[in-house]
Amino acid sequence: MPLTESAPLPDFDACYRAASGRDARWDGRIYLGVTSTGIYCRPSCPARKPKPENCRFFGSAAACVAAGFRACKRCRPDAVPGTRDWDARGDIVARAVRRIRDGAVDTIGVSGLADELAVSERHLRRFLIEAVGASPLQLARTRRAHAARALIEETELGLSDVAFAAGFGSVRQFGDTMREEFGMAPSAIPRRGGSARHIDPAAPVSDERPRIALRLRTRAPFDAAATRAFLAAHAIPGRDRIGAATAAADGDAGSTAHAVDVPGGTAVVLVSWDDVPPVAAQAGQQTVGIPVVLTLPSLSDAMPAIQTVRRMLDLDADPGQVADALGADPRLAGLLAARPGLRLPAARDPHEFALATVLGQQVSLAAARTLQGRLAAAFAGATPGRGGASPEFFHRVDVAQIAGHSAAELQATLRITGARAETVRALATELAAGLDLGTGADRARARAELAAIRGIGPWTVELVAMRALGDPDAYPAGDLILRRALGVAKPRDAELLAAPWRPFRGYATQHLWADFLAEATRKDTP
Repeated sequence: MPLTESAPLPDFDACYRAASGRDARWDGRIYLGVTSTGIYCRPSCPARKPKPENCRFFGSAAACVAAGFRACKRCRPDAVPGTRDWDARGDIVARAVRRIRDGAVDTIGVSGLADELAVSERHLRRFLIEAVGASPLQLARTRRAHAARALIEETELGLSDVAFAAGFGSVRQFGDTMREEFGMAPSAIPRRGGSARHIDPAAPVSDERPRIALRLRTRAPFDAAATRAFLAAHAIPGRDRIGAATAAADGDAGSTAHAVDVPGGTAVVLVSWDDVPPVAAQAGQQTVGIPVVLTLPSLSDAMPAIQTVRRMLDLDADPGQVADALGADPRLAGLLAARPGLRLPAARDPHEFALATVLGQQVSLAAARTLQGRLAAAFAGATPGRGGASPEFFHRVDVAQIAGHSAAELQATLRITGARAETVRALATELAAGLDLGTGADRARARAELAAIRGIGPWTVELVAMRALGDPDAYPAGDLILRRALGVAKPRDAELLAAPWRPFRGYATQHLWADFLAEATRKDTP
């Protein structure tokens, strides 16, 4: 099966210019391997640049390790936040990379991932080596190693707990992989002493409900106020808890808490927004840390929870890349300047989001939250494994349970129209039958299958593509607020205006919605 798209690196001269100029805009997109030292660096590494004949360039950290290089101890290329470049593509390789990033190799193995993508293991391995420079196992191993190093540096977990939390099968495998990736034993990695402990000083690690306090890194600038406003505007009763927007002496008034579904049950993430510096104070910083506390069913759920939070907060976005792509349009230039760190938050669970979007059609945000809260309360699934991390939050909705009810029963339970109840039931039936709306889905197929459900139109399809499928180019051209912001009357006109914004029309939409969303949040949220 041929690849539908390729992901070639820029030519050698362009890569070398980026490295010679220490251009931080390329950090996380290209990696420099130095053959004379066996070290790989980010382009912005302050070390003296090697001669061209000693340089090799790669598209991923895993490819560097596969080629025999170790991470630089000075510039820490392993600490660079991820990239959304793979999210802009829909081919087999991009879908595989997204699923590996989400932990698929740890949960279903390479064979399971190949089955999901309808290719053989051999073909999957070949595709990834040709396009990324590393096999599925190498990509997964590097992902685990980088996560483990962050846990060592940011938390006070013991090394065996770190190995377990990062998804390693044994302490020996953990040690061998860390030496291969970083050229040092895990015990030699410096610890910063739990830099996020002040978020929740009573955060012990226990066998029943382990808690991990850490800072999740993202590229600066990061607009914490706008992200928090988005989460508040879309909070679902029983699944989210929004604190007051101002700090208080007793701790978490400015925090938000969210249920996050993981293999072992339901985790809870507490985000301390008051501890994130405002955008103006982030000037000159390459990254900013978002303080979170994760309360988990078990330590093995740490990696899935962290990845879900990264998607929810869009922590792998590159604001500079978005600004370069959109800033030339006079309609967007002022919006980008006003909110330089605006993100495109994703759904924590595709089933929940798709059903919530149908319930939210043609009603206000406040009314949508009420309906979504009823759905969460009435159809929360049984918590698997060792149970939820908190009795205050519901587990994800059970689509099979919803599909098992008649439209009349759903209408009475949710207090919605009969037509809306029919659509909810039809969508739940398709989801229970295997409709894939996750990050590794075939986006064209998912869009077509959603659009075929009676009661689901283009607006809903594009919202689901944007938040659940994670497509940064999703664009609900028919949205009324969007068209008002653009000053056009017809969806076709909105489509034409947005053509130059590809592949980041989703980010453009978020900027065009931002003022409305901020005003709606002030009006009808606590």
